[in-house]
Amino acid sequence: MMISTTSISRLLVANRAEIASRVFRTARKLGIETVAVHSDADAGLPFVAEADHAVRLPGNAPAETYLRSDLVIEAAKVAGADAIHPGYGFLSENADFARAVEAAGLIWIGPAPESIEKMGSKIEAKKIMAAAGVPVLEAPASPTESDLPLLVKASAGGGGRGMRIVRSLDALAAEVATAEAEAASAFGDGTVFVEPYVEAGRHVEVQVVGDGAGNVAVFGERDCSVQRRHQKVVEESPAPLLPGSVREALHEAARNAAAAIDYRGAGTVEFLYDAASERFWFLEMNTRLQVEHPVTELVHGVDLVELQIAVAEGVGFTVPNSSGPSPSGSGGSTDGWAIEVRLYAEDPAADYQPQSGTLTTLAFSGDARVDAGYTSGSAVSTFYDAMLAKVIVHAPTRDAAIRRLISVLRTAKIHGLVTNREQLIGILGSDAFRSGEVTTSLLAKENFLSPVEDPGAAVAATVALAEKTRRPGLPVAWRNVTSQPQRTEFDAVETSTVVEWYGTRDGYRIDGFDVIDAGQERVVLERDGLRTAYEISIDGDRIDVDSAFGHTALRRRPRFIDPATQTQPGSLLAPMPGSVISVLAEAGSDVTEGQPLLVLEAMKMQHTVTAPTSGVLTQINVKAGTQVAAGEVLAVVEETT
Repeated sequence: MMISTTSISRLLVANRAEIASRVFRTARKLGIETVAVHSDADAGLPFVAEADHAVRLPGNAPAETYLRSDLVIEAAKVAGADAIHPGYGFLSENADFARAVEAAGLIWIGPAPESIEKMGSKIEAKKIMAAAGVPVLEAPASPTESDLPLLVKASAGGGGRGMRIVRSLDALAAEVATAEAEAASAFGDGTVFVEPYVEAGRHVEVQVVGDGAGNVAVFGERDCSVQRRHQKVVEESPAPLLPGSVREALHEAARNAAAAIDYRGAGTVEFLYDAASERFWFLEMNTRLQVEHPVTELVHGVDLVELQIAVAEGVGFTVPNSSGPSPSGSGGSTDGWAIEVRLYAEDPAADYQPQSGTLTTLAFSGDARVDAGYTSGSAVSTFYDAMLAKVIVHAPTRDAAIRRLISVLRTAKIHGLVTNREQLIGILGSDAFRSGEVTTSLLAKENFLSPVEDPGAAVAATVALAEKTRRPGLPVAWRNVTSQPQRTEFDAVETSTVVEWYGTRDGYRIDGFDVIDAGQERVVLERDGLRTAYEISIDGDRIDVDSAFGHTALRRRPRFIDPATQTQPGSLLAPMPGSVISVLAEAGSDVTEGQPLLVLEAMKMQHTVTAPTSGVLTQINVKAGTQVAAGEVLAVVEETT
């Protein structure tokens, strides 16, 4: 039944960062006041200032704050909100929260709690889909070697958490245990299940919007096959190289899936597609808005949050770009191509370790939609997902969209933290991605990381530093007697660079380079007839250099090293701030190279720290529950000779 017509005047978004900002944007367009809720860790983020009203959620555990439905509902009452939008993630697929919102007399902008419940368990969802005629992957009851590889999945969650690929039956029990622990930490439910793993599958999902009265509109499909750790990195719409017959069948299967649970609001039906056989199988249904929804909005000319609100208010919706008002068919015609990338504070070269700290600069130029949760100067904590922003472009063709998105990423200024920006550029520019024949195993085969090779970056940084310390009225680096060159040393990723140079009355003399223009923030160099402009940002010993070649992060090496900062050989340092989940070896024991020694958890993901060499574990400085900072010595392994 369609709910009665009700007008929303003040809307609370039960989420944070980019998600909250995204919903606020539509609410403002509709003339609806907005309310933000925030933990102490998020108090300084942009979404809090963007809202008309903000309420602090109390608690000493920031990672759990947004999961407290009682605190969120109380905040809505304090702020005088009459509706709650759950965003995506956290409580968005919590049926009990949806019921509590409605019981409090508030409008719930989402599907009926019963629909959430039916799709909340992937195990039960498969049964419902099979009954509705939607193809599903069947899990083997007693797997054998012939069933390998297998995939362990969390029944209650998504986003890659609680998922493990198993290629050996001997490893199955351990991987199930790890997945259960990760799922319990991320979702509060450690239930997992096992299904066949399709090596060369594509992840294709279909956007649906239902009115709760049996009418379901389909707004095309998205390809989300480029993933790391089973979490999406690049998404696009429409899906490339998808035969028309398969596209129609996917849309119909998604419509049947939504209709089977009388779906209300925006949702996504996810499928695994095998291009070789042109077959697909149901994976799960996300009973919420998806992170990648902007590509659908740009291609279909629709605001999905606006449709969510319209359904919640009981006024229903019409399908844009369509000749008829009925929401029972396709979501209208498509316009061009849209591609989205997720910019993460993580290091792809170090097993995607999440990064935390101050994001000193975040600035984009060019024709792109940027949905960001942070801004220049924001603090990125260890408590939440590592995504900084989504960058989305829309163009007439796929090739044009790829080229435009690469340009936007390359010219962006992103300083202060290691990100996956260079990897994203590498993926988009690769033959594999351009071909459209990408699968979920793409990043397992290649990491698409190629360091920025710009010999002028360190030279430009050297000149900018010299200009910063230059005394007025004197030649740069002036000396009475020039016996040897000046030396400026830098550390970069896995490399170090030394620039030797002279300061003269006429400027700088650096082998191989002519300094055309020198300043503290802008330096122009010429090398072999090629002139390049560099923009430099200096923050203490850290120097960020941006040019047409890309971004280079440098750290000036001090002339004298403090012995107190040195660690003894064999020290294992915490790769990130986090919490020690378990210690797997005892001090004094013999260990072998690659042996797991302890497990850290940060940003709801678990990371195993292993022995760098065979030897004796002479020190173990932490125990389960210990909070550690990045760079802290966790253990020491003394190599045996």
